[in-house]
Amino acid sequence: VQLQASGGGLVQAGGSLQLSCTSNGNTFNNYAMAWFRQAPGKEREFVAGRRWTGSSTYHADSVKGRFTMSKDSAKKAVFLQMSSLKPEDTAVYYCAARYGWSVTYWYASTWTYWGQGTQVTVSS
Repeated sequence: VQLQASGGGLVQAGGSLQLSCTSNGNTFNNYAMAWFRQAPGKEREFVAGRRWTGSSTYHADSVKGRFTMSKDSAKKAVFLQMSSLKPEDTAVYYCAARYGWSVTYWYASTWTYWGQGTQVTVSS
């Protein structure tokens, strides 16, 4: 599984961005997808995740109400719509995938496949 993240950029505080993650997999029916981020000097942290099938999506408390993860099955893609961005959202954002859902989904080490990351910079 190869993942390709895109959509990052420079935005002012309060602005919006949408990140995209596409894949070359044939099917993701039994997979889970997630977004993580890593700021300089910090550990990679969970942002949002979901099973490929179903509608339940999990968001980190720090982004609830501001970020929304969604998917497009036909495009084999997931998205992260980010609104009301804050300077503390500045980080490299990664999409990730794994076979099956894990109850410890917030641990980066439990995810198998990673995209290359896309930089999001929020200016104050």
